[in-house]
Amino acid sequence: MKRTSEGPGEPSQAGAWGARTPGGTPNGFLAEVRDAVTLRAAVLVIGVLALQLAFVTSYIGAFHAPEPREVPLAVVAPSDRLARDTVRELAALPGDPLAPRVVADEASARRQIQNREIDGALILDPGTTTDRLLVAGASGASLADALGGVVGSAEQSRGRSLEVTDIVPNAPGDARGLSSFYLVIGWCVGGYLCAAILAISAGARPANVHRALIRLGALLLYSIAAGLLGAVIAGPVLDALPGGIAPLWGLGTLLVFTVGVLTLALQGLLGIVGIGLAILVVVVLGNPSAGGAYPWPMLPPFWSAIGPALPPGAGTFAARSISYFQERALGGSLLVLAAWAAGGTLVTLVCAHKRPAPAPAPTASGPGIPG
Repeated sequence: MKRTSEGPGEPSQAGAWGARTPGGTPNGFLAEVRDAVTLRAAVLVIGVLALQLAFVTSYIGAFHAPEPREVPLAVVAPSDRLARDTVRELAALPGDPLAPRVVADEASARRQIQNREIDGALILDPGTTTDRLLVAGASGASLADALGGVVGSAEQSRGRSLEVTDIVPNAPGDARGLSSFYLVIGWCVGGYLCAAILAISAGARPANVHRALIRLGALLLYSIAAGLLGAVIAGPVLDALPGGIAPLWGLGTLLVFTVGVLTLALQGLLGIVGIGLAILVVVVLGNPSAGGAYPWPMLPPFWSAIGPALPPGAGTFAARSISYFQERALGGSLLVLAAWAAGGTLVTLVCAHKRPAPAPAPTASGPGIPG
């Protein structure tokens, strides 16, 4: 049998595949990989990949083919028969783009649009060849455009023309009505980033209830400042949104605190993974369903269903109500935000209360040795 010997400095076969040196450091590429990438890190990377794919799927799924679905529309006519016949024709359009209803007169239709009960009103005038469509561009320019297209095509098929009037237009500095949406997105980003920084600096889970209250207090102070500064930038500084600063400030404070405390709650339940889950709820699901670029009647059923129940959607609807609709129809959105804030606060405090106390540090003398 032929024997070989290894000289000094020649790596062994075992060392190349992961043996350790006498000092305990890994020896070999595969061992280095195993030492550098822990199982926990690998699981987190896979989670990030899943979050990224969910982001792509959610945004493309929501925005790739927007079309109106059951848009509330009032129909006003001099006679009940004409109004009912028109409602029947519009309700039978392929794809159900409209949800028409008979309204007594134009004043009632205008009031319902301004109260955000409907998105448009068709005013029939059989004495001429032109009917009128009232829309609210401030509810979403894409929805107003789509409504004009659908109703205009229906009118054309009847040999009539359509005149579109925007009775709640966007402010000159609010192109396509997106300023309120981006203001809300900025507030949401600040909320979960503030909560994430609190976790990174002092641990994902508060050590006790007192520490949890301190975090909630710090988050509230941040929310007050962020709400005020966002309202000032969107209003007086950039002249993008009309309306008073105070209502937007209040909304911003509530929204930032809501998203932040949601993140704190998820961190209390899941540790650092809770930040990723907060991004899933607020960014991946919440942003495309918020009704910003495309209002809820333009989104597919899944996104239009979840949008009003998530903080970005509730915030966007509330911001538009404050800026353009004299704060009408505001209660539901504020209730959604308040429910998220209350639930997140409760979960944060419960997690801090249930957290086990840390083990006592060993004494210098060691067990069994008199100190």
